[in-house]
Amino acid sequence: QVQLVESGGGLVQPGGSLRLSCVASGRTFSTYAMGWFRQAPGKEREFVAAISWRDKRLYYAESVKGRFTISRDNAKNTVYLQMESLKPEDTAVYYCAATRTDTIEVVTTTPYDYWGQGTQVTVSS
Repeated sequence: QVQLVESGGGLVQPGGSLRLSCVASGRTFSTYAMGWFRQAPGKEREFVAAISWRDKRLYYAESVKGRFTISRDNAKNTVYLQMESLKPEDTAVYYCAATRTDTIEVVTTTPYDYWGQGTQVTVSS
């Protein structure tokens, strides 16, 4: 079992920055690919970014490429999402998720076995 706890959400003005963190329980964090997803009201959950565990390959949604950066610190069992140049359309609940799958499929919700409770990000002036 893996438990995931996100933090770092909040209210930020357009153009601002936030860093989300997701801490995982357990001793096998380094063998999980980690993903960030988001869900806005009335919309389906969508992929934001992912990082593999074998070679730390990075994946990004086109809408966040160049503005968001995913990273991981295996010593701290933590995955981060650094968000820059935030836009109102980035407003959503952000979830981290974990999977043993380590292929391109990590850009979908399908392979993820564990999910955090989510953290709200609101971009508004």
